[in-house]
Amino acid sequence: MAEITIVEIAKRCGVGVSTVSRALNNHSDINPETKKRIMAVIKETGYIPNNSARNLKRTDAKCIAVLVKGITNPFFTPMIEIAEAEAEERKYALVLRHVEAYEDEVDVALELEKEKRLRGIIFMGGSSKHSSHKLKQLNVPVVFATVGSDISEKLSKNSYSTVSVDDKLESRKMTEYLISLGHKKIAILSEGSDKPSIVKQRLEGYVEALEANGIKVNENLIRYVDRRIYSMENGYKTTKALIESGEEFTALYCISDVLAVGALRAFADAGIRVPEDVSVAGFDGQDISKFCVPRLTTLRQPLEDISRETMKLIFNIIDEESGHKHIVFPGELIVGESTAKR
Repeated sequence: MAEITIVEIAKRCGVGVSTVSRALNNHSDINPETKKRIMAVIKETGYIPNNSARNLKRTDAKCIAVLVKGITNPFFTPMIEIAEAEAEERKYALVLRHVEAYEDEVDVALELEKEKRLRGIIFMGGSSKHSSHKLKQLNVPVVFATVGSDISEKLSKNSYSTVSVDDKLESRKMTEYLISLGHKKIAILSEGSDKPSIVKQRLEGYVEALEANGIKVNENLIRYVDRRIYSMENGYKTTKALIESGEEFTALYCISDVLAVGALRAFADAGIRVPEDVSVAGFDGQDISKFCVPRLTTLRQPLEDISRETMKLIFNIIDEESGHKHIVFPGELIVGESTAKR
């Protein structure tokens, strides 16, 4: 469906474009009934005025949007800081948009593109699969940061870029490390959404590692966080419920460091020693993993490399110096004090 324009709104209302513009800008020199009719049509069609185009008519707008899904997770903080610094150096404005867990980030991007004069869009976190129909409606270069390359089965990979680690592979690496320590009853904190996501890929890596080592998957040891929000509180609550279930386990793997920190507190409150009684591992390699007690074993993502490569890539595409690329960085297993041999 073609984007609704101010010209189309004017035609539907039987007025001139200038009259629609006056209605939008709340001018006093417009008949109240005419204004009411115009605003009703605007509401009905979902038309969003291009404020940036009006405000920046005489300038060359240089603006990049960054859509972050899971902004409550401190994982994204250093990435955003680097993005802001790189954009400022190139004299670009950065529009930061928080995407709620229940929102479709591409829908949010389509709305944002109508509101702003964007040169490019960066997605951080979120789903690993998207509608090709929706993605085709975006008229600017798109880069998915921290999300793998298979974004859409029906869309050419030459239509978008990705910069990430291989989440399934790295998650399998972490699970196999726990298995190498002698653990067979390994619980995991994950998310319960059926939608494809990087977290689901990490869960798949966990399952693959167990099966490859002849360990039967115990569904009771797969625990899902509340509302798919990765926070220390949810890590605490979910681990507390796991402990109270009475299910036996010797290791807990959390798909995010912030969940693991919450889990450490839950074990401490329950009088369970880490790593003497249970080993705990995380994923991401956030700074907090180095300062919690005990220091957390985690799978570090090279966030600085991912962030800088993302910004370099989107500027190169905007400047037509390169086409779309799919870049995969290796993760790094950081062995802390929270894991031990069984």
